[in-house]
Amino acid sequence: MTFSSQLRTITDLHGPAGRLEALLHTGSNDAPFAALVTHPHPLFGGTMHNKVVYHAMKAFSAFGLPVLRFNFRGTGLSEGKHDHARGEIDDVRAALDWLSREYAKPILFAGFSFGSYVGLRATCGDARVKGLVALGLPVSAAGRDYTYEFLPTCTAPKLFLSGDHDEFCSSAALEEAAASSPEPHRCIIIPGADHFFQGIPSSPAPKLDQMQAQFRLWLAETFHMA
Repeated sequence: MTFSSQLRTITDLHGPAGRLEALLHTGSNDAPFAALVTHPHPLFGGTMHNKVVYHAMKAFSAFGLPVLRFNFRGTGLSEGKHDHARGEIDDVRAALDWLSREYAKPILFAGFSFGSYVGLRATCGDARVKGLVALGLPVSAAGRDYTYEFLPTCTAPKLFLSGDHDEFCSSAALEEAAASSPEPHRCIIIPGADHFFQGIPSSPAPKLDQMQAQFRLWLAETFHMA
């Protein structure tokens, strides 16, 4: 089924550091959920316009869900300064609050890389969030280590989705992280894909479409959407 969606610039999303630049794909009026997508590390070029973030948005939009993307503090036109994954957690919570006010629907979350780490920390245990997707979950990147001791508190359904050549998280580390969280969870590793779901020399074609297809399949099966 094809759903029509309009793109809106959001001007009233504010976090503790100030206004957050945001875009909303409106979705259908009878959508069962609203969705939030967060972007990779802003000090390394990550924004809400990242290709993986865009494909995650498209996966949600395929089911008519309204989808909010925003730039973390200090990124793009968002006010404030980068806070090394501390204040960014509050940015995610501000976005959740905005979605709750705007739609009064249960929320699904997806984050990519840094956005998955920050977003999981913000959404785990939040009763409003009914499903969590971690794309390219990082463990070690550019001298930064990411730990997931909080995952046992994530009781909502979860999808962990990465490439088998992810530079920042081995397949074994991803499977270990997923296994530390309560059921239901699913861990999918895409062959021939790097951290950004691009190809590798032996399999050079981009894998973004495969990522989106697996994402959509999980949504359909887990939340009975068509």
